[in-house]
Amino acid sequence: MAMPVSVTKPIVGVDVAKNELVIYHAELDLLEAIVNDKAAIKKWLKALPGPVAIAIESTNIYHLEFADLAYEAGCEIYMVGGYELHHYREGVKVRAKTDALDAKLLARYLKNEAEELRPWAPPSPLYRQLLSLFRRRAALVQARVALVQSWANEPLLKTAFDDQIKAMQRLETLVEKTIKDQLKDAGLLGQLKRCMEVEGIGFLTGARLITAFQRGDFRNADAFIAFLGMDLRVSKSGQKDGRRSLSKRGDPEVRRLLHNAAMSARRTKAWKKFYEEKRSRGFSTTEALVMLARKLARIVFALLKGQSEYQPKAA
Repeated sequence: MAMPVSVTKPIVGVDVAKNELVIYHAELDLLEAIVNDKAAIKKWLKALPGPVAIAIESTNIYHLEFADLAYEAGCEIYMVGGYELHHYREGVKVRAKTDALDAKLLARYLKNEAEELRPWAPPSPLYRQLLSLFRRRAALVQARVALVQSWANEPLLKTAFDDQIKAMQRLETLVEKTIKDQLKDAGLLGQLKRCMEVEGIGFLTGARLITAFQRGDFRNADAFIAFLGMDLRVSKSGQKDGRRSLSKRGDPEVRRLLHNAAMSARRTKAWKKFYEEKRSRGFSTTEALVMLARKLARIVFALLKGQSEYQPKAA
């Protein structure tokens, strides 16, 4: 991953919506709005006197085309998560939320926090394709489960409903096959097989971790864990040692899959002792599963980074 750098270019904040981009030029104290489409973005970039440093909130997929085109034009891009921007807004006591205010706030955030930020670079096409497939599968599963729960006590349409659920399950299977085909075309099935040797890691978890690994050149396992949102947020001040919790940055689906992997792994001979030792020390079931999930993610990272074969954990 890129190291933090000082921002030397003029700073611009960009608030993104599906149809519009609200842009604030900090040095000129100038606000403008353009249509969020390729032609308008290219025209705006061409009119710039030179490359700028852009702070942009990552929102769904609507920021991607702007970010890609601005990066190609030589601009420095800094992605700001909604979580960070929300708390920054509260910290600097901005009491209103409008597109214009958010564009200004993004520029202010970049100006004041630049040394702690890392410039963004576009992910590979493979990463984007796989991430899109996993997100669509997650949405499909969530919708199917919600339907099953809400229709559980409706007998009159049971046959038609069962057909609908089976159709959704077939679509899930097709998505999973497409994920496997993407990995095969990229020559990564060997990597997947290596990951699945780890107790508890199945096809989906292994494929999702491989997807995450494609995003950047992670310095070490800690950086990979942080990217997954599995790192701990510590709250400690004076004599008070507050509750630790996961940062939960990034895609929640990878954490859900790792949690399921840990639930499976805790029953295996390799990891049962690890899990029970954590429980015996007073950790809750959830805390022990998180520790095991993080352990599994670290092992998979080591296998992917070192291109090594998994050595089963001794009992």
